[in-house]
Amino acid sequence: MSFDDHAPEPDEPTPAFEADPPDHVKETAIALVGAYVGHDRDELDRTIPRAADDAADVLSELKVLAAFLSRRVQATGVVWKPADSREAVARTVAEMLPPELEFAVSTAWEAHSVGEEEAAERFTRGDPMIYVHMLAAFCAAIGSAVYKRAELVSTLRQVTGLSE
Repeated sequence: MSFDDHAPEPDEPTPAFEADPPDHVKETAIALVGAYVGHDRDELDRTIPRAADDAADVLSELKVLAAFLSRRVQATGVVWKPADSREAVARTVAEMLPPELEFAVSTAWEAHSVGEEEAAERFTRGDPMIYVHMLAAFCAAIGSAVYKRAELVSTLRQVTGLSE
């Protein structure tokens, strides 16, 4: 399964060329992924306010990271099916979020992963942060299929052009 096959539809048309997002947006997206992959609730709690301040930009960056990691998993030959993604995202957010948010993220991702975008949108209740959590958890889960935590964070920093 490729993230590209099930990417959430953007709220607005994407221009043919988008400027590279600011470094703080990339840092925030990577910090969310790092918090999820490390099961670090304190780090997640510290990062959420920054993500909420730039939710649309962080969501966009997470889409890029998810597409990169999906291609990386495919290139390594690791088999990653929609069912794997649903279970992995649910496991990744388990006990990291308040129960109602954990449920919204897990159920929205489950719907999204099988192409049920209308259902996914209902579960998000129009909250872009649910999509942010979905994609950060997906990146952590799929990234863990081919990288260890430190290696995953380091790789994401490299591919986004951030220095170590």
